[in-house]
Amino acid sequence: MQLPVDVKAVIDEATNIDEARRTSISVSVYLDDTAPGDVQAHVRQAFASASAHARVSLTYLDGRPFVPYAGDDMAVIVAGLGDQVGVCAQHVRAVGVPVMVVTTLPELVSDIARASGFPIPDGDVVSPKIVQPKQLPAEGEDPSAAQPLTEPYALDDARAASLSERMGGWVIDACNEKRLACALAFPFVRKPLSMEAVNATSLQNAGVGLLVIIPGADMPVMTLNQAKMLLMIAAAYGEELNMERVKELAALVGGAFACRAVARQLVAFVPALGWAVKAAIGYTGTQAMGRAAIEYYEGGPNLGRLTDAVASARDKVVQAAAKRAAQKAQATGAKAVEAVRAKAAQAVGGARQGGGAVKGR
Repeated sequence: MQLPVDVKAVIDEATNIDEARRTSISVSVYLDDTAPGDVQAHVRQAFASASAHARVSLTYLDGRPFVPYAGDDMAVIVAGLGDQVGVCAQHVRAVGVPVMVVTTLPELVSDIARASGFPIPDGDVVSPKIVQPKQLPAEGEDPSAAQPLTEPYALDDARAASLSERMGGWVIDACNEKRLACALAFPFVRKPLSMEAVNATSLQNAGVGLLVIIPGADMPVMTLNQAKMLLMIAAAYGEELNMERVKELAALVGGAFACRAVARQLVAFVPALGWAVKAAIGYTGTQAMGRAAIEYYEGGPNLGRLTDAVASARDKVVQAAAKRAAQKAQATGAKAVEAVRAKAAQAVGGARQGGGAVKGR
């Protein structure tokens, strides 16, 4: 398909992955020997980089004099119940290095640091999301006797994944200028960096759909935003930003075209709902296409799988937009609601039959 953007210009203006690969990164990881073994192992593995430009040092906090390295880009303290964590974190911040305190005992670590006179900022304490706040009662026990989970939280698969995600989010905030270099060096940074690109682009495209009132004028702007988003995601996963990305751009933008074509049909059918439908398509369409791209790179690039993921995302977005339009049309009566649904169903069928392109009215 002919893309409505200058692909070479987009690639030329995109983040320089070669420069990011050459960017040096220095990280010091400090291990409190009272920290649970599972979180120590998780952090050590997360920073086990094969990048020739990433320096990672490991040091135990064993009571010897602590002197942080001022040349670091970031520091990580894996915390347990040791009373030196707060003061060590303070020393690291004092030399201008951001420090992340990773733990599965977040409340205890914060309380001990505060009691020692060196509180740790809340944003620097990184722990897994607790998805099950209550322990299941023992067999035959009164359900009301269930107690909250106690620290340390065991790192099962779900908590380990959430810890990696939160660690990645902290890194891209703390190391903004080297975020792409960090993603190339440390795999746990890749998905959070990609999701940040997806969320930012989704908000931009929602604004475009909401504010651009000239029919068709929003398409080049949204397409350009989505093209840059895909290239940023590709860069985060270490893919070269070259003309090989054109087929991926075509698949992604083709699905986005289908979403926006459906939006045009719904807007033409119920003009009063135009702002709501276009903004919804701008946001949810970009979210869906971006998440499809992340899924594609997470599993290893395969164009057929990307096409399938984009088609699935396209159908979900179109159906969600139709539902939104139908809800907005309720004020005009049941006939209007059914008409909107019928029009949306027709548009969805056209999108599937056309393999990603829908003809406007």
